[in-house]
Amino acid sequence: MTYDEPQIAGLLLAAGGGRRLGGRPKALLPHHGRPLVEHAVGVLRAAGCTRVHVVLGAAAGEVRERAELAGCVLVDNPEWEAGMGSSLRTGLASLAGTGARAALVSLVDQPGIGPEAVARVRAGYRDETSLVSAAYAGVRGHPVLFGAAHWAGVAASATGDRGARAYLAEHQAAIMLVECGDVAEVYDIDTEADLGHLR
Repeated sequence: MTYDEPQIAGLLLAAGGGRRLGGRPKALLPHHGRPLVEHAVGVLRAAGCTRVHVVLGAAAGEVRERAELAGCVLVDNPEWEAGMGSSLRTGLASLAGTGARAALVSLVDQPGIGPEAVARVRAGYRDETSLVSAAYAGVRGHPVLFGAAHWAGVAASATGDRGARAYLAEHQAAIMLVECGDVAEVYDIDTEADLGHLR
């Protein structure tokens, strides 16, 4: 069964200020000669997301100037310093009224997760009640697909840097886990040492 492409929107959280990276915004870190946010958008598109919303925060103006994000919906999160939860809420709110039936949420600082893993999670979509997560050796990780029926609950529980963790813990029995450990490497670009993962 196939679904109209825009029903599953890519939602990229790219607002982080890189506190442990000396205040370098993660969206602008160089990867293959371009800002990391461009790479992350490309992954979502290659996985089949034709609609991509990008939540910006730290240095949002500079990201808009330097990154090629044509065709994306750019959403500013003025409260980005409050943590990932605020960006998740802002991103989900931006999808209201668009016709999207699910949000495929990915993080800008995980370049080891490529289109194949994202496409596997996307393929788990069934309807607006879908809750699908990538797993690595059986452990839940990103990306995560939230059917629209979950958006209000996720937004209500998303605080600080925990994002949707509390909501997912409460709804663990409903989550479809999709193993992606064979096609992706899970690491975050959080510290100076992690910059070695970038090319």
